[in-house]
Amino acid sequence: MDRHNQKPKIKKQEATPLIKKEANIQDSYPVFCFKYLQTHSVKDCTDHKFFFEFIFRLKKLGDLGWKTIRTSDRHGYGTEKIPIKSIKPTHLPKIVTEDVTHLIVFRATGNKLPFLGLQMPNSDVFQVIFIETTFGDIYNH
Repeated sequence: MDRHNQKPKIKKQEATPLIKKEANIQDSYPVFCFKYLQTHSVKDCTDHKFFFEFIFRLKKLGDLGWKTIRTSDRHGYGTEKIPIKSIKPTHLPKIVTEDVTHLIVFRATGNKLPFLGLQMPNSDVFQVIFIETTFGDIYNH
């Protein structure tokens, strides 16, 4: 076989992960997932500004990281807990098992409308379950 017709040999390199798994979840950054998002409240919202602000709120929370979120004010970039029994919609997704007693509440925008969900155990993933677009749709304030 002619040496000019041979394919060049490519040196194999070991795949490098794009994201290293953090040793301590408190030092990591949230990843927001919408797999279990319920349409109650959010389905009828036509306020495009709300969704625009919400996207940038998620971006800011992602930049802050879990450690800063845990020490922030609940009406700022922090969180609070709301008991499951206070949630108005009666249909909850399968991720809310019998052992779940509360959901974590973040503020979706600067006007204090909340979004609620669960941080997955030993993970930086936060499953968004509800986004309240009108005060009182998900729980009484």
